[in-house]
Amino acid sequence: MAGDPVLPTDAWADIHVGKHLGTHDLEVTPELVARFAASCDDDNPWYTGPSPFGGPVAPALIACQEPWRFAGWYPPELRGNLHAKQEWDLYAPIMVGATCTVRAFVADRYLWRGNRHVIVNEVQVSDGEGRLLARGRTHQSFLRAQPEGFVVDKAREKSEDRRIAPGGGEVLERLEGGDREMTPERCLAIADGLQNYHSDADIARALGFPAVVVQGVFNMNDISALLTRRFGAGWLCGGQLRVSLTNVIWGGDIARARATLQRVEDEAPRARAQLEVWEEKPDGTVTAIGTASAVVPAGSG
Repeated sequence: MAGDPVLPTDAWADIHVGKHLGTHDLEVTPELVARFAASCDDDNPWYTGPSPFGGPVAPALIACQEPWRFAGWYPPELRGNLHAKQEWDLYAPIMVGATCTVRAFVADRYLWRGNRHVIVNEVQVSDGEGRLLARGRTHQSFLRAQPEGFVVDKAREKSEDRRIAPGGGEVLERLEGGDREMTPERCLAIADGLQNYHSDADIARALGFPAVVVQGVFNMNDISALLTRRFGAGWLCGGQLRVSLTNVIWGGDIARARATLQRVEDEAPRARAQLEVWEEKPDGTVTAIGTASAVVPAGSG
């Protein structure tokens, strides 16, 4: 680490690739599931009643808050930090009432956009027999320097270089979720009930933002709810998600999930649906964009 200009403090030296962050249990209670589902209006009946898996199943990304339950991967300079990217691989359902084991470690570090340094926290969620149920990689970006004033303002998303137009061309199917208004109550629920810059405007301003920054996990959770409704077990068992967060959802904004089914690929004896996915505001501002895939029966599409 010596001589690295990106690492200005001694505290950075301990945040190295491969660093084990710990292990703990995740109790998938009905209360946890209800709070998660309410944050993005995901009222799928499988969460509380019968499902193809023999009982209530948790939302696919129920472990979305797990990276932040581990210490030791954040640097001391927190002002202006933002969720940059997210990856999820879903291997098997997480059942309501289960107790899962979650392991976390620093999987990567890299420079991004010239002024940010990214730390990647990988969490692995396993059942009582050690079977891997899900894996998530959270890319959190931190400013290399601390400018005066707001580090991100609301006008930034209006610039031409931040305008994205997904969903073009011929597609097999178009998917669209409902409008979600970022009320104070929803912001707090998305933030796991914590008072921080995702739920408190004063804290947000202290960290360089003009308003509440809706926690980035909302983008993926809303997209996941849309894919659960469309693909069901094929999303919960075998789903893959790769998303970049491109603009901030602010407190008070409205956003909705969208997707296009682009093609179906053979994965004998089944098939895999390949999608473009994104979250957007009513004015077309895209806050997250990426790809996803889900398992479908052979011959689909």
